[in-house]
Amino acid sequence: MQSYKYFKAQLLKDKTIKKAYKELGPEFVLVKMLIEKRLKQGLTQTELARKIGSQQPVISRLERGTYNPTIKFLHRIADALDAELKVSIS
Repeated sequence: MQSYKYFKAQLLKDKTIKKAYKELGPEFVLVKMLIEKRLKQGLTQTELARKIGSQQPVISRLERGTYNPTIKFLHRIADALDAELKVSIS
């Protein structure tokens, strides 16, 4: 069986896949940061959802990357996690 790193390297040789992967980079970073912050605070998805007045499946979709959140929603998440949302374009 091939390792993940080898498999990823092989996939990224394809220019189309590499482009799509790079475009998703900021989303992966955001999701990773949200999950880490939630876990560091010892919150479950359900507890975070309650704090923002939502439901667990919404948090699950956000963390899987299948939900396209608004800036307003991300502010609610950041507030619930005692974090600051910063958005930039460079």
